[in-house]
Amino acid sequence: MKGRLLILMGLCLLPGLVRADTNGSAYWPHWRGPNENGLVSQGNPPVVWSENENIRWKVAIPGLGHATPIVWGDRIYVQTAVQTEQAAAEASEGKREAPPYIFQFKVLALDRKSGKTVWEKTVREVHPHQGLHQTSSFASTSGITDGKHLYAFFGSQGLYCFDLDGNLKWEKDLGDLEIKSSWGEGSSPTIYGNTMVINWDHQGDSFIVALDKRSGKEIWRKPRREGTSWSTPLVVEHKGKRQVIVSASRRTRSYDLSTGELIWECGGLGSNVIPMPVHANGIVYVTSGHRNPAIQAISLDKAKGDITDSDAVLWSIYDSDTPYVSSPLLYGDRLYFLKNRNGILSCYNAKTGEALFGPQRLKGIRRVYASLVGVNDRVYISGLGGGTMVIKNGPKFEVLATNTIDEGIAASPVVVGDAIYLRGDRHLYCIAED
Repeated sequence: MKGRLLILMGLCLLPGLVRADTNGSAYWPHWRGPNENGLVSQGNPPVVWSENENIRWKVAIPGLGHATPIVWGDRIYVQTAVQTEQAAAEASEGKREAPPYIFQFKVLALDRKSGKTVWEKTVREVHPHQGLHQTSSFASTSGITDGKHLYAFFGSQGLYCFDLDGNLKWEKDLGDLEIKSSWGEGSSPTIYGNTMVINWDHQGDSFIVALDKRSGKEIWRKPRREGTSWSTPLVVEHKGKRQVIVSASRRTRSYDLSTGELIWECGGLGSNVIPMPVHANGIVYVTSGHRNPAIQAISLDKAKGDITDSDAVLWSIYDSDTPYVSSPLLYGDRLYFLKNRNGILSCYNAKTGEALFGPQRLKGIRRVYASLVGVNDRVYISGLGGGTMVIKNGPKFEVLATNTIDEGIAASPVVVGDAIYLRGDRHLYCIAED
């Protein structure tokens, strides 16, 4: 159908792919999937499930983490933070004045067929230097793979490069993030070719850094005049030029991937920017949903220098219906997004900014942190209460199913082949037809 053709055309132009392996589109190498935008070009997971239906397996994951699982080959890689009793024990022995809690930061590799643990590594054991928002976790940043190595990223607790059998190749400490109001960390890395890009926006000296993924050595680092933001960088190749786009409160900025030099910048998103940008057909869409919420559609053909209030911004929306935490889904010529952190959905024509439907309240989905996922002309929306609504990709709101598991979902859904993987508060679910 026409929508599917537009999707395939858009995928041919999507630039942020982890291109180390031609099989990448079959797996889930980045927290936003094979195309770094929540769209899956192949796959057919179930529409309907429950705790008693279409559960292939369900395994307990120690500790707590909202990091999206990474899938490659026959393995699933999960990051988590496990609270230990060490601090209390040492305090009782009078060894030292112990902090209130110590966490082990762990990486687990699970078998895709069974969910059994293949290997487990503890990368750091430490008392975190800051607290958390009550809905966050100490393992909310997600890792990434290029099909040869797994890059487990824990923000302030370090970056770790493993081979896929769990052997540590290198590690890097970028310092401590001083997050606004101790709300927790969330920005994840992006890889393009041999370059990894990390956004380090916080209440201290903010910067963006490019690393050689093979060694962890810095290629370039640029200071940023920003407070805390949680947005993940997007790499776009446009007219032969590769640029890194990062949305934030003061400015959305684009950097030359090779040198780090600023290409363009644009104000207007307001504070506490979290959603990752999405891109297709030479247009980048940036969103925010805190104070002064907004969506902007930016033409890369016209973007150079300071483009604030210029015709490079093709259209914009400034109202409270835009997303705060979850990232939007660009499905063909339709842009889907939620209101703030709520289960209230809107769908816009991505080319014109015209509303197709919404704001539409999603029955049974109250609060949402997970980003939207699209596959097989369906959109999957998972909520903190454990519900996942499946709607039809189309200009009108049409619910296909509403499903519930027995625990909350903060991590984004993962789709690989005929399965959808949901990371709940305590378990990882493999949902597939029996």
